[in-house]
Amino acid sequence: MDRNSVIGFLLLGVLLVGYIFYNQKQQGTIAREKARQDSIANLNKPKAPVADSLMATANGGTLDSAHQAQLAGEFGLFATAAVAPVQTTVMENDDVKVTFSNKGGQPISVQLKKFKTSEGGPLMLAQGSFNRLSIEVPASATKVLNSADLFFTAGPVQKLADGGQSISYRLNTSNPAVYLEFVYGIKPGSYIVNYNVHAVGFQNILPGNQNYLTLQWNSQNDKQEHDMENERLNNQVHYMFANDKHDYFTLQRTSHEKLDNKLKWISVKQQFFNTTLIAKSGSFDAADVNTKVPQSGNIVGQAFTSLTIPYNRANDFSFPIDIYYGPNHYKTLKSFDLGLEKIIPLGSGIFAFVKYVNKWIIIPVFNFLSGFIGNYGVIIILLTIFIRLLIAPFTYQSYVSQAKMKVLKPEIDELRAKHGDDQQAFGMDQMKLFKSAGVNPLGGCLPALLQLPILVAMYSFFPSSIELRQESFLWAKDLSTYDSILNLPFNVPFYGNHVSLFTILMTITSLVLAFYNRGMTDQSNPVMKYMPYIMPIMLLGIFNRLAAALTFYYFLSNVISILLQWVLQTFVINHDKIHAQIQENKKKPVSKSKWQEKLEEVQRRQQDMQQRKK
Repeated sequence: MDRNSVIGFLLLGVLLVGYIFYNQKQQGTIAREKARQDSIANLNKPKAPVADSLMATANGGTLDSAHQAQLAGEFGLFATAAVAPVQTTVMENDDVKVTFSNKGGQPISVQLKKFKTSEGGPLMLAQGSFNRLSIEVPASATKVLNSADLFFTAGPVQKLADGGQSISYRLNTSNPAVYLEFVYGIKPGSYIVNYNVHAVGFQNILPGNQNYLTLQWNSQNDKQEHDMENERLNNQVHYMFANDKHDYFTLQRTSHEKLDNKLKWISVKQQFFNTTLIAKSGSFDAADVNTKVPQSGNIVGQAFTSLTIPYNRANDFSFPIDIYYGPNHYKTLKSFDLGLEKIIPLGSGIFAFVKYVNKWIIIPVFNFLSGFIGNYGVIIILLTIFIRLLIAPFTYQSYVSQAKMKVLKPEIDELRAKHGDDQQAFGMDQMKLFKSAGVNPLGGCLPALLQLPILVAMYSFFPSSIELRQESFLWAKDLSTYDSILNLPFNVPFYGNHVSLFTILMTITSLVLAFYNRGMTDQSNPVMKYMPYIMPIMLLGIFNRLAAALTFYYFLSNVISILLQWVLQTFVINHDKIHAQIQENKKKPVSKSKWQEKLEEVQRRQQDMQQRKK
């Protein structure tokens, strides 16, 4: 490996390490986050209504006239909905199980039936009193209530013609012509819950100039995966504007984002799952999102979202919303044709272009292989072989270029000894040698740089692939997280508190590859001599906590490189033939381009100036 090849690989490594650090920084502190220390996160927290205390004081569940008067004062039009026994109803299909409550007429728990947590428990996308869907309703001219704190009247579960189910919850008022109704529906084989906001007669109780309804959506993400820190790095709020512009921000300790433009959808994304509210017809007028990350070992993050629903003040008003409770599965999200698949991180920042490598090459091949192979470790092996075949022409040209540089190495050493410390003169004679021999000094590093998009694409794809979640291979119990073979009782700086075997193997094979190429490196230059060994050690600490699928891929790719290089150098590439060809090239007249002539003229002038100074 000549100096230019090593420089190419060093640039490749620096870019890769830079991308890793940049990506981690982007995940942790995205540019759009506007962190602020305030108490706004408490805005939409569930509040225990006065009705609860009144009910507790009632005898046999009946309130006396004094307490009824107090309810009327507190709840106005909705006094009749202030007190009732809690009742729940379950609707489900093969994918989701949703439990609804008449308190708030809302889902109180959502279970994904085909998935488990890292500890083997049921995977709940929503559970507990924190999660809520609530419409602000006017109790009087000066008082606004949340529908989540009031009791709805539940209708029976209806069987639909397509095999689905539907249920309605009605919030009655003292005026029979005014009520709020939520209608939910679930279809077979779908992660979508249909949610219709139906307001009747609200134009008579809302202020005369109010042309909107406020939907409050609180979402709490509980721990689901093995690595809590990685979960928090992937806990984000994504949204799509009506002009199809997508953006997102990562949850911080406290953060706030005000979205004043119309929205098609807004999503709270976890590492492998998401909950998304989609405006089925039209769009949300605006959104105000406040998030926080509690100091808790079980809560990944919390989001408080106020969505503005356009209201035309019709007597019978409806606004349909689809709620997606499901996995971050690329094909599933893309099937909605709404850009939902953009929440999956396939490439961002300065390497955003690699998402096209994932979309057009990696994901199609991965899906094709998984269509008839059940072992994802085998799929990674075949995918690695496919990628190596894809870049085989570049790899071969790289090895041929290295062989040419190896043949020229004795002559380059002679030039170096001849010119000593005069690097400019050495550089001019070296370029003349390359030109006369017909050798491209960048031939060894350009193919390596062309492989960079593949490497970065894999860095994005494997940690984001839900197909690998909880899939085992060899000693790795879960290919979507690190393969720890030893948990340390302490934390090693820049390394962590565990030992990932695939990362160790990846590092060892990288060092073997560097050792194998040591003869092609300028051993007189300490930087060129030792840098190929330093880079794998640096990557050891970075990759130790990354997905086992990713480190297994890099390890396997290194093994293929070692075997391929040995085969090509031993049986395919004829060094004597290359040497003879170089000697023939030297006999041919060298044609110079105008650019080369100008470059040589500049070099001669600089050399003359240095000689005059001496």
